[in-house]
Formats: sequence, C-alpha cells, structure tokens
Amino acid sequence: MNGLNNAIDGIENSIDRIDNAICGINNSICSIKKAIYCINNAIYSINNSLYCIYNAIKNLKNAINGINNSLYCIYNSSNELQNAINSPISFKNYPLRFFTIQLRVFTN
Repeated sequence: MNGLNNAIDGIENSIDRIDNAICGINNSICSIKKAIYCINNAIYSINNSLYCIYNAIKNLKNAINGINNSLYCIYNSSNELQNAINSPISFKNYPLRFFTIQLRVFTN
C-alpha cells in the first residue's frame, strides 16, 4: 500500500508540475501579447511622429516660399518705385502737382 501511495503522490506531483508549467506558458503568452501591443503602439507613435514631421516640413517650405514671394514682391516694387522716381515725368520734378493729386484723392 505504501508503494501505491508513493506512486499516487508522484502522479499528483507530476500533475502539479505540469499545471504550473502550463500556467507559466500562459503567463509567457500574456507577456508576449503585451510586448506586441507595446511594439504596435510604438510603431503607431513613430508613424504619427513622422507624419507630424512631414507636415511641419511642408508648412515650413510653404512659409519659406511665402517669404521668398514677399521679398520678390518688395524687390519688384522697389525697382518700380526707383524707375518712377528716376523717370523724366517724375513727381520729384513736380512736388506741388503730386500734392494736389494726393489731396484730390483724399477729398473725393
């Protein structure tokens, strides 16, 4: 009878160890799932960050183009102003007439 009890105890111990091993496997699977979830979140965050960087660069490019266009406009306007000042029929030769024209514009 003692040998039978020992055999039963051995079987129970083996079943407990198998059960513990199965729990360990389940815990490991849960850890793997959590790790994959974290990796997916990190990849999603990286994608969002890259998209944000892309938009920021695009906005920066548009802003620089806007500055360039404004500078080009200032350059052209200053050239036109210089040409107007240097033209033979310039307002600098007729200051009173220029004043009268300005006055007429503001009073109408």
